[in-house]
Amino acid sequence: MDIDVEGVLAAIGPRLRALRRERGLTLEALAAVTGLSVSALSRLESGKRRPTLDLLLPLAHVHGIALDRLIAAPATGDPRVHLTPRRSPNGSVVVPLTQYPGRHRVFKQVLAPTPRRLVTHPGREWLHVLAGDVLLVLDTHETVLHPGTTAEFDTTRPHWFGPTTHHPAEILHIFTPEAL
Repeated sequence: MDIDVEGVLAAIGPRLRALRRERGLTLEALAAVTGLSVSALSRLESGKRRPTLDLLLPLAHVHGIALDRLIAAPATGDPRVHLTPRRSPNGSVVVPLTQYPGRHRVFKQVLAPTPRRLVTHPGREWLHVLAGDVLLVLDTHETVLHPGTTAEFDTTRPHWFGPTTHHPAEILHIFTPEAL
């Protein structure tokens, strides 16, 4: 497979400019949050400076996208996601299905019984029940979700979810940090 390295590199500047403008940022504001100079950012966006990791990593972080998406890296040919389950002390298991920080995050979760504690945070969540029954509490409203049921809610509302019994439940959990 032949990779057009110069073409990939030339497309980064316009993509960076578009990302900055989509977010309503000036070069000065972006410089302030990345620690890069306005001059370096301007030259990078115009293609007059070659993109390097020390420039691209802070930009990917600020824009909340993975580096390979920022540079539109060619596909490697292996579409598999290598999953790394994380266990919590209460017995729950979270398996991240997406690797990109910032945007939508998708998890497969095994929910162990936990004490009810309502939380709030910016964003929006979708829960799809795969196995078991899940109690969803939004403010003072309680809803039982059965396998095959999906719920969507604004996470600025006080919320909690967990299995309805002492047995774990399994869900597909989608979270976006920004309200849509």
